[in-house]
Amino acid sequence: MPADAIAPPAAAAPCSTTRRAVPRPDPLDGLNPEQRAAAGFGERGPDGRFDSPPLLIVAGAGTGKTATLAHRVAHLVMQGVDPMRILLLTFSRRAAQEMTRRAERLVSAARPGPVRLPWAGTFHSIGARLLREYADRVGLDASFGILDRGDAADLVDVVRHELGLSSTRQRFPRKDTCLAIYSQRVNSGWPLERVLHEAFPWCSQWRDELSALFRGYVERKQANGVLDYDDLLLWWHAAMSDPSLAAEVGARFDHVLVDEYQDTNALQAQILLAMKPGGRGLAVVGDDAQSIYAFRAADVGNILDFPAKFEPPAQRITLELNYRSVQPVLDAANALIAQAARQHPKTLRASRGGGARPQLVSVVDERAQADWVVDAVLRHREAAVPLKRQAVLFRSSHHSATLEIELARRNVPFVKHGGLKFLEAAHIKDLLSVLRWAENPRNAIAGFRALQLMSGVGPATAQRCLDAIGGAPSRLLEALRGFAAPAAARDEWDGFVAVMAGLLDPSARWPAQLEPVRRWYQPLLERRHDDAAVRAADLDMLQSIAAQFGTRERFLTELALDPPQASGDLAGDPLRDEDYLILSTVHSAKGQEWDAVFVINVNDGNFPNEYATGRAESIDEERRLLYVAVTRARDSLYLLEPQRYHVTQQPRYGDAYVHGARSRFLTDALLERFDRVGPPPEATPAGTGAASAAPKVDVAARIRQMW
Repeated sequence: MPADAIAPPAAAAPCSTTRRAVPRPDPLDGLNPEQRAAAGFGERGPDGRFDSPPLLIVAGAGTGKTATLAHRVAHLVMQGVDPMRILLLTFSRRAAQEMTRRAERLVSAARPGPVRLPWAGTFHSIGARLLREYADRVGLDASFGILDRGDAADLVDVVRHELGLSSTRQRFPRKDTCLAIYSQRVNSGWPLERVLHEAFPWCSQWRDELSALFRGYVERKQANGVLDYDDLLLWWHAAMSDPSLAAEVGARFDHVLVDEYQDTNALQAQILLAMKPGGRGLAVVGDDAQSIYAFRAADVGNILDFPAKFEPPAQRITLELNYRSVQPVLDAANALIAQAARQHPKTLRASRGGGARPQLVSVVDERAQADWVVDAVLRHREAAVPLKRQAVLFRSSHHSATLEIELARRNVPFVKHGGLKFLEAAHIKDLLSVLRWAENPRNAIAGFRALQLMSGVGPATAQRCLDAIGGAPSRLLEALRGFAAPAAARDEWDGFVAVMAGLLDPSARWPAQLEPVRRWYQPLLERRHDDAAVRAADLDMLQSIAAQFGTRERFLTELALDPPQASGDLAGDPLRDEDYLILSTVHSAKGQEWDAVFVINVNDGNFPNEYATGRAESIDEERRLLYVAVTRARDSLYLLEPQRYHVTQQPRYGDAYVHGARSRFLTDALLERFDRVGPPPEATPAGTGAASAAPKVDVAARIRQMW
């Protein structure tokens, strides 16, 4: 039954002849026909409950995906669905909060009383909640800790060293590479041999050693009572392999809604199918044209094959009305993605008229590219487009190096996206290690770091202390009090014991527990870091974040799963420069939009990346990556292609220039959608023509330029 044919609940009867009933607002008001069909999809069953068969919403770039999903949640609640029985899965906490706020606002406008959606969050956060709730059923301690990526890599390195794989006599993969291999193996479901062959071919010779490393890593995690980021999905998936448990968990939710379904991996897709094998109440939204996270094991096949997973096939509704870009930009995007061999077909059309054609700019080299981009950025600024409404996008972070130099030279402030996160900063990791150890005394990784914060306590002393605790974490406080600390650490040690006593006190309230830890750590911060004042501001932010969570466990879990960006990402002084240009990799730009977008280094070897040219699937993803870059532009789009690149310090020939080949994605059909801007003519060589008549050094001009 079409969404717009679903009758809304009847309004209350008038209470008198002089008063009229006020009709309740329709939560689908304001949606276009495509959005309305998607948000209102479903019908009331014979039992009176609102139900729906499986649904795929193909949401093209800028078509109002978030609004549609929020309106669907609101519509479900207005149809009588218990908010407790709605599961909303996203890929970031921010997205879950935004959709929850929108849905609650829509429902509140239509009916009295507050509305809460308690089961809205990321896959990993929902997985952590369910695992704690069903811990006894799956053989877990409900108080398990969660390792962030940094701590997980450190634990891999410990096992790596114990197995003798860190010897300098052999070039064994480093800890971060090992963890990346492990993560790809877990999330893709591929055998280790396939992971190594397709994603890490230079590590193939270490197959047996890596297998032993990962076995030791898993055993060490289990001994410490901790899970890493990937374990949250792995354990959830393993639990859903039990049909009775999967049916029990699935029965808790009448409707399961999934955002950004094109970014799901094999584990996530299988979890959903286990919980809702028939697809009833399952609705997923995404865009196969924006699937760009294969390096995280995301599988575009999940969204491409979704309809065929059910019998009859899932209903598909496509959103094509774009609210972001002008039509000339969309024409270029449509022509680009039309090259894809396999896709859910869609043709984006603009909701607003006008707009200039995008430009393909050919420049001599990267220096000329940087100069052209800065000139264009400043022209847009003078035309009332703030720097914040402009962005320069690139395939890899190092591509912006020459541009950053030119921006600094010309005093143009900028922010480069993709910097350190909170959990990767040493001072944040220090403070959190104390909290994590108190939360889970079996977490030897946290304890090992926390102990070494104090003067005179090195790895050997820290290990002796951990050995004294042994397998009795309940004796943590007793062991700390009885341990013979080094003389250099005596004062700090007594303070640390007092801090741990406070954290282990069941009556201690959160987030007040954080303040004593902060006071104890402050002198250590000043001793360990020259920029202590800057880092102290990060700790202030950490305390403000902590106040948003009701318990220490919740705070540590959410911070590990979805950490905020650190203030150190800013390149420039935000207090001095309130406006700044955005520099970003395309991956970091997904979900964003700007009035003017410049995509640099659009050449073969960059788009597509040189490492992707061996497999058709990789080429397809690189095309989608360029598509994401193109669809970030609202009004103005520029693709820049340097004709040559400067390659430094070649072993035999020294510095050299190499030719920049045109991207294979810039087909004739696509080029018809662009205006072409060529490089300036080559300068006349010195000593020839009219140039020889001019002074070699124009001193007068230099004197004038001083003023």
